[in-house]
Amino acid sequence: MMLLGLMVAGLFAPASARAEPAHAGLPTRTVVELFTSQGCSSCPPADRLLGDLAADPSIVALSLPVDYWDYLGWKDTLASPRFTARQRAYSRARGDRDVYTPQMIVNGRVQVVGNDRARIEKAIGEARLGDDAVPVTLSLAKDRLKVAVGQAKAASASEVWICALTRQIAVSIGRGENRDRQVVYHNVVRRWHKIDNWNGATANWDVPLESIRSEGVDAAVVFIQRGSLDAPGPMLGAAYVELN
Repeated sequence: MMLLGLMVAGLFAPASARAEPAHAGLPTRTVVELFTSQGCSSCPPADRLLGDLAADPSIVALSLPVDYWDYLGWKDTLASPRFTARQRAYSRARGDRDVYTPQMIVNGRVQVVGNDRARIEKAIGEARLGDDAVPVTLSLAKDRLKVAVGQAKAASASEVWICALTRQIAVSIGRGENRDRQVVYHNVVRRWHKIDNWNGATANWDVPLESIRSEGVDAAVVFIQRGSLDAPGPMLGAAYVELN
């Protein structure tokens, strides 16, 4: 399966020193992923809600626009088939066929309708990372991003990923179910790289900023997730940094 962006062997080098966070804040306790579409009339309330969640420093909120509603008359300008593949991988891992928009995945564990604020808040409370969360920091140092991961309480076959984000983008939709509407999207994932496999030990990496930079990219997220790209499991830790 292809990944967003290019994955080059040796691109992400282990760092020699632990990075300090670029800004202070609450530790991340929740990662939410919203699968959304410009062609879905039920999605704009979910997109606004994701913006509210993104304002909480204890939450890493990601928007992943999917492409399977493009046939309805409007091709989503932000969508990627890779996001559709990720949503379906979650469904396979859960053992159900629940693939729809708007759908929100909370900490890789719980799926909920993405515009139902009450159910989302309940899911965040139930799936929130506790004291066993893996400490993660992400900091910007000149032309590099520094990733630092602390020791886990138990060994875990996991992967470390970094995402390039556009914090906010407004899209004027010309056709389809949201015709003549302008929708604001938050923390849209634009590029996606695997940094390394991870087994629970303290680790550090340097990521060249140029490997995730592109037009409109102004933030980054790193997260640790149990399992694999094809069989994603629970989130173990995450961190967010603004790039400008």
